[in-house]
Amino acid sequence: MPSVQTSHPYLDATRSPAERADDLLGRLNLQDKAGLLFHDMAMVSEVAALDTPWYRGRPSIRSTVEDLKVRHFNIMGPLGPLPEYVAWFNELQRTAMASGPGIPISFSTDPRHAFTNNVGTSHAAEAFSAWPESLGLAALRDGDVVRRFADAVRIEYRAAGIVTALHPQIDLATEPRWSRAGMTFGEDADLTSQMVRAYLAGLHGDGAFGTQSVSSVVKHFPGGGPQLDGEDPHFPYGKEQVYPSGAFDLHLQPFIAAIAAGARQMMPYYGMPVGTEYPEVAFGFNGPLITGLLREQLGFDGIVLSDWGLLTDAVIMGQYVPAHDWGLTDQTPSSRAALALDAGIDQFGGEYDATLVVDLVESGRISEERLDRSARRLLAEKFALGLFEDPFIDADRLAAVLADGERSRAGLRAQSEALVPLTGGRTLLGTEGVERECPRLLWRAMDGTRPADQDGVTFVDDAADADLVVLRLAAPYEERPGGFEKLFHAGSLEFPPSVVDEVRAAASGSRLLLVVALDRAAVLTPLVELPDALWVDFGASDQAVLDAVLDRVVPRGKLPFDLPRSDAAVAASPTDAPFATESPLFRFGHGREAMVTLPCTMSLRRAR
Repeated sequence: MPSVQTSHPYLDATRSPAERADDLLGRLNLQDKAGLLFHDMAMVSEVAALDTPWYRGRPSIRSTVEDLKVRHFNIMGPLGPLPEYVAWFNELQRTAMASGPGIPISFSTDPRHAFTNNVGTSHAAEAFSAWPESLGLAALRDGDVVRRFADAVRIEYRAAGIVTALHPQIDLATEPRWSRAGMTFGEDADLTSQMVRAYLAGLHGDGAFGTQSVSSVVKHFPGGGPQLDGEDPHFPYGKEQVYPSGAFDLHLQPFIAAIAAGARQMMPYYGMPVGTEYPEVAFGFNGPLITGLLREQLGFDGIVLSDWGLLTDAVIMGQYVPAHDWGLTDQTPSSRAALALDAGIDQFGGEYDATLVVDLVESGRISEERLDRSARRLLAEKFALGLFEDPFIDADRLAAVLADGERSRAGLRAQSEALVPLTGGRTLLGTEGVERECPRLLWRAMDGTRPADQDGVTFVDDAADADLVVLRLAAPYEERPGGFEKLFHAGSLEFPPSVVDEVRAAASGSRLLLVVALDRAAVLTPLVELPDALWVDFGASDQAVLDAVLDRVVPRGKLPFDLPRSDAAVAASPTDAPFATESPLFRFGHGREAMVTLPCTMSLRRAR
């Protein structure tokens, strides 16, 4: 419990978050304030491991809380067994509440409700309800579904003690090769603006933002889509954002919509703008952009959280990743911190060494008043979220929330509905032949899985015995070296000849449904004529695809971006402009009426 008397105004829940923050701020020492400005990472572990450094060069989590006074942590990786997670979580909160003024920890996470599993960007759903990726939500064009999705996220996060969502990502995917396109809402600014409004409504919950809400970190201001050659600024070769068609303001449009919808936090990206009115330095150090544009022109008064690793070099999955200070030279972690604070950053993501800021204040490089501005915002958010009144989580409640199947069923249905049928007619299965109860399917998934045996279908192992072959493929990419770098799917959008040959062989003599999972755009030109029907998905389990194949759920998705005809067409198009590739194979908004299969009692046979 807090080591202060309950008579202090900051513990009075009837006061406004701003009043409580002002009162508590006056009671903090310099280390307390500096610790608030650091948003470190944490891996769930046994309670006993809290005293052991979890990553090279870092102090233990407990000492980070007690000594450095860090009070924000991003949960990395899986939660693991729920009892162990609850014990770990509550022990960390007890440590925080017993240390100094008793400020509780705010826990955050990257997305955890879909299929992408990249330690740097997103985690697979696991115990949480599984929904389509953001591209799939955009494919549905349905703000009500997006709001229900985000409401499910809110309910499940809060039960798990997570109060900050490091999402949504509202960059415009105008560069089809960009590896982060899969977590956007596509390339249309109007659709993305519609989606973010619904998303924030779900995260914030009914009524005003409050103790049952989840704080949203909208990213990546001012729009991370127009990456030179589609490369990503996690890495030095992807540091440049370019605007050959002058569409800088178009990429701002969704962020303006997010601010109007009550976005609580903003995250600038790593990249540096090239050829604009702004300095050619990384966005996190770009004062005219953060303070001038975001705060003064657009009126954003929330928290500005830097992307991860702005200050210090790191080794991630065995790969050296330098601090993301693109456009600056010969900077130390201390000078980077000073420049970012000068620019308007409130909090450093993925960093733990709060002594950097203590030293800057003690040396006179940064004023304590500047530190107070950011600390006040961060404290007010904790008060608004109700953390001082209810910092702990309950194992029984968490288990009950995650066991409630309503959200999982809604997520599964959304996965099926978000499928986009690109080609094919109404019926893939013919009506001639012998009577039998169920259609026979040969299921070939990219990961070797298939749906569980169930009424309504018989799975076979030979195409000659199948009424329909269902072949699932992943979108192509060029694998990059390095443990961390290889997680980012970048480079060519074209399938290698071996995959085209595989699809051609599968289509020979069998009715074929080809389903391609798109984590970014793909060039489908050599495949489009081969199957009887071609669908794309944006995060769908085998069961979700099967439900659509059996007409249990009718797919209604529409493409959230153009699908280009070739890599050459992409290379020739301006990086920042939507719908700019020449003669795309399929246009934004394309989606046919899905096939309808026949009931189990009807005659089913391959129609050659």
